[in-house]
Amino acid sequence: MTSMAVEGCGIGDWEGRWSHVQKFLERTGPFTHPDFEPSEETLQFLLETCKILVIGAGGLGCELLKNLALSGFRHIHVVDMDIIDLSNLNRQFLFRSKDVGRPKADVAAEFINQRVPGCNVVPHFKKIQDFDASFYRQFHIIVCGLDSIIARRWINGMLLSLLSYEDGVLDPSSIIPLIDGGTEGFKGNARVILPGMTACIDCTLELYPPQITFPMCTIASMPRLPEHCIEYVRVLQWPKDKPFGDAVGLDGDNPVHVQWVFQESLKRAAEFNITGVTYRLTQGVVKRIIPAVASTNAVIAAACATEVFKIATSAYIPLNNYLVFNDVDGLYTYTFEAELKDKCSACSQVPQKLQFPPSAKLQEVLEYLTENASLQMKSPAITATLEGKNKTLYLQTVASIEERTRPNLCKTLKGEIFSSHENHKSTIKIEFPNGQKVASIIILFTMSVFHHDLCVFVLKSWDWLMDRS
Repeated sequence: MTSMAVEGCGIGDWEGRWSHVQKFLERTGPFTHPDFEPSEETLQFLLETCKILVIGAGGLGCELLKNLALSGFRHIHVVDMDIIDLSNLNRQFLFRSKDVGRPKADVAAEFINQRVPGCNVVPHFKKIQDFDASFYRQFHIIVCGLDSIIARRWINGMLLSLLSYEDGVLDPSSIIPLIDGGTEGFKGNARVILPGMTACIDCTLELYPPQITFPMCTIASMPRLPEHCIEYVRVLQWPKDKPFGDAVGLDGDNPVHVQWVFQESLKRAAEFNITGVTYRLTQGVVKRIIPAVASTNAVIAAACATEVFKIATSAYIPLNNYLVFNDVDGLYTYTFEAELKDKCSACSQVPQKLQFPPSAKLQEVLEYLTENASLQMKSPAITATLEGKNKTLYLQTVASIEERTRPNLCKTLKGEIFSSHENHKSTIKIEFPNGQKVASIIILFTMSVFHHDLCVFVLKSWDWLMDRS
């Protein structure tokens, strides 16, 4: 087709290029929004102004970038911290064998920019936590194709922190819609989140399966499973040995790193007469691998891209607000409205009480914080204010401190950690990095230790902190 610029449509356009989009935006129909007014300006907004952020350039991300670019979105940023692996090529169609070892974001952006005239995809080979609020504030809509609950919760918290209120009333202009998609095998979901107005990620945290975690005491002293051996090497031995230097963290996409973990896991397994440690299992534990199917990615990405289009144009009523897809046996879809949780730890700011018997050990508190469906904390670090002084009770992310504070996990709350004095009051602070070095969440608890034979933890605040050091 001969390329020719069309007035108002921009460089690289040709007559009729956007006719399929104009059919939705320049006429009414039975499914259009009641307040929608057809106009040519809406298409111009898509082509010239609207900025979209795609988080993740994997299976869902590739589909999303393709769908958005072909729908008229020209100002797209993509963030992904992974590099291309050979196993990605069967479903992540923007990559070729020559791209193995390169950043996914860079290659995906290059492919779309070359293939779709006029589209400008800006890649960011970084973690989402590497950007501050000003970066996220520039986008009209953010769409996620992530495989991590931790990352979802982080971006959810970031968008909540961008909200502004005047006299207690939410300013609608501060809302950045979040479209979130997720897949696992032949199952998937898509959801629309309007921060401050609809259910956020943490409101429905129970819908996500908790990540598999192992008690620290078990993996450190009494491993019973091959996974315990691998987790020991990943969590404790790697930070202690620093096999590739002080500044080198464990990279699950680096075969050299995975091989080192595999070999060390074999040694530990041999010490405890444990069998079953394989390279494949090591990869699964280190990377928390989730199975992916190309067809499911295509369906969920299409649903997410459609919602982006609806919200960006205001032409159609968006999904309200959760779509479930399943084609394991036949085809099943279902939509429902996820409701705001009155005591959501992310968006409600309502104090919550967590109760434990005085005989409970610190390990039980730690397990509750990590395994409870409503909390699902990642590597919480526990400090307490005792007699006016701060004391670290347990810190997992620093190997030397973890080793020194590990004995506290076996101590009881009454007598061994806190004074047995009736009505003694103290403050316990739970800090956890959410899986990343550059972000942390602080949860403050006021604890009345022996009130009615219970240890009562009151959730006072949930603050998102950005560590710029």
